[in-house]
Amino acid sequence: MKKLLTPILVIAAIIIVLYFFFGGRYNTAVTLQEDAKTAWSNVESAYQRRSDLIGNLVKTVQGAADFERNTLKEVIDARAKATSINIDPANITPDQMAQFQQAQSGLTSALSRLLVTVERYPDLKANQNFLNLQTQLEGTENRINVERNRYNEAVGDYTKYTGKFPNNIVLSLFSRFEEMARFKAEEGTEKAPDVDFDFK
Repeated sequence: MKKLLTPILVIAAIIIVLYFFFGGRYNTAVTLQEDAKTAWSNVESAYQRRSDLIGNLVKTVQGAADFERNTLKEVIDARAKATSINIDPANITPDQMAQFQQAQSGLTSALSRLLVTVERYPDLKANQNFLNLQTQLEGTENRINVERNRYNEAVGDYTKYTGKFPNNIVLSLFSRFEEMARFKAEEGTEKAPDVDFDFK
């Protein structure tokens, strides 16, 4: 009986060691990858909220009959472009991320021009609905920044874990653990703008 138990115990011990060596690393990597995907979903949700608010803002601004139609059209077109880009969080490539960021940047730029143009319309600036939408939009922009940072942190945790030894060797046996793209600062944002206070 003892001779029979010894090989069974050895096999059980090997299975347990293999599980903890491979299974534990695999499960942790899956958890970190899923956390990053969830963080990406939160980024998309924040951008969707911004898109919804912009739609309401445009409708409010359209009520001002003499408002510049070109500016509104730019915002509407940029919003359509930004919402047309869909990314699968399981397969985010740097190119897809750059395309997504470019579309969102175009929308931000068009929206900024709209808000600057609104300054010339005192009735619109005094419109309570417009003011509420503008405040909500500002809060949403902050939320987008927070969610983007959280996504980058989740990707960083995933990347560190999958890149460390021996995890990198163990996880290379599985095809699902590819590098995930991060948000990067837009070109030119690393330079502070020059401010000239010469009022002559």
